[in-house]
Amino acid sequence: MKPGERSKLLRNLRQESRRFRLLVVVIGFFLVTLTFIVVTKPEAILFADVGKKPNSDEATSSIVIEERTSVQRLDEIPRVGNPGVDASVTDYNEGTEVKGENEDNSPTKIQRNIAIQTKEEERIQLRNTIGPDQFGNNNGNEGSEEKSEDKKEEVKHKVTLPTVSNYTINDSIDTKPDETTSTEVVVLQTNEQTEPTLQAKSSTKHLCDFTNFRANVCDMEGEIVIHPNSSSIFFKEPAGSTRDEQWKIRPYPRKGDDFCLSHTSEITVKSTQTPPQCTQYHDVPGIIFSVTGYTGNLFHDFTDVMVPLFTTANQFNGEVKFLISDMMIWWVRKYHRVLEALSNYPFIDFKNDNEVHCFKHVIVGLHAYMEFTIDSKLAPKNYSMVNFNAFMRRAYGLKRDSVTVLGEQPSKKPRLLIISRKRTRTLLNLNEIVEMAKDIGYEVVVNEADVSSRISQMAEVVNSCDVMMGVHGAGLTNCVFLPRNGTLIQIVPWGALDWISRIDFGDPSTQMGLHYMHYSISVEESSLLEEYPRDHEVFRNPVAFHKNGFDFVKKTFMDNQNVRLDVKRFRSVLLEALDHLTP
Repeated sequence: MKPGERSKLLRNLRQESRRFRLLVVVIGFFLVTLTFIVVTKPEAILFADVGKKPNSDEATSSIVIEERTSVQRLDEIPRVGNPGVDASVTDYNEGTEVKGENEDNSPTKIQRNIAIQTKEEERIQLRNTIGPDQFGNNNGNEGSEEKSEDKKEEVKHKVTLPTVSNYTINDSIDTKPDETTSTEVVVLQTNEQTEPTLQAKSSTKHLCDFTNFRANVCDMEGEIVIHPNSSSIFFKEPAGSTRDEQWKIRPYPRKGDDFCLSHTSEITVKSTQTPPQCTQYHDVPGIIFSVTGYTGNLFHDFTDVMVPLFTTANQFNGEVKFLISDMMIWWVRKYHRVLEALSNYPFIDFKNDNEVHCFKHVIVGLHAYMEFTIDSKLAPKNYSMVNFNAFMRRAYGLKRDSVTVLGEQPSKKPRLLIISRKRTRTLLNLNEIVEMAKDIGYEVVVNEADVSSRISQMAEVVNSCDVMMGVHGAGLTNCVFLPRNGTLIQIVPWGALDWISRIDFGDPSTQMGLHYMHYSISVEESSLLEEYPRDHEVFRNPVAFHKNGFDFVKKTFMDNQNVRLDVKRFRSVLLEALDHLTP
């Protein structure tokens, strides 16, 4: 190659090299800028059209809020028992926790898709919640022999359903009219999950409140006409009123769970000056709610219906009538004592009633908050779970309001109830646990709560005991019948399930005024050792399995795991529970 050609080639290569470096810099700057925009201002991408408001469907899956939740706590009280044991015991009332050395304590990110609910920058902390035994394997009064075949078929498919942990909330609009200001709304369009499109007019509060992330509720006072055959409720407007509202509501508190609500009838609430002619008049308020959805599982019977119904209805001291949508007779018979304790009147089968009813006060839907809890700041009359616990004891005529102080009756031993499961999360060494408990001074009762259990009989058994223990599952819902200052011990299977367990039973039991103890089993106490080698990721990093979704977690750690308690380790837990019975 000639010298001139070589120098020309070198110059070309340098120029190409500079162009390439410049291109890399430009592309890198673009990627960094794009990443910054997506992370800090998602609306700039999601709603790029100037002046375009995000509709509710877009908002549903657009905004992701990430919350860090520690699966285990690290900086707590020193270990008890043998060193190196992979287990933790937490006494929620004392605020102490005992950790093993080999436990995976890395935090896990729990993503929740929620839409902005109001123009106020109100931080709503949604707790990831997956009901125990949800959608199957329900040990603990979860169901009835009177269920139809259709109901059984639904349960088979519930394993794939969304839960409150990934609720999408579509109740977002740019401006929420203040109820006290001089604005009235004209509803242009609405659907079950979306707050109506509003147009400013004149003055009054709206018929319905769709701002709660868990449940939509319509609370109306005035001339209200209920026409069950058309699934319609009419609010009679006075002459001259220009209000024109129409709302669609499914009165079951699992807002955002489309599969669940697809089995619940939709009710139309609207304002009109010409409602149908009444055939029956009522001088007490009416509450309309559904008992379909996930009922049949004891936990969901309470978190979805019983607790919300108490919160909504107890304020009326029995002077209220229930209109039950999507009636299931077996469910009403099972919980008739609760319904009768809340209402002095026969219920009305909403879908099969031919009358046109007139009320002066109607509530459609039930006030609901977090799982199996009551938000006393928002609830009518500031009700709390302590009130609910006391109400359940009264409803079933239970004798003990509080536990027996140790030594108060020298001849009487403290009673320990062990909730025994049959199919999954079984206590493999139950007999050994019973003998150990007897050795340290307990009178032990073992109860296999299943679908054939009568709720009244179970309530009496639970109330007769001072301490109740069991592996995470719906059967622990029976803690609502424990006397005040009783103790609940929850045994948590291997698999980073602590956050689920604490939300389902830890927080609720503490709010009821009970002592709560949290025992996370070690690897050696899990039957998973029979299926996986000790160095498998299921033991090294169980949190990683949660990335595959709840169905996978349920199949791996709930449906296919049993527990063999280390009785030497667990002995200290039962001894500590005895301390709660001392004055």
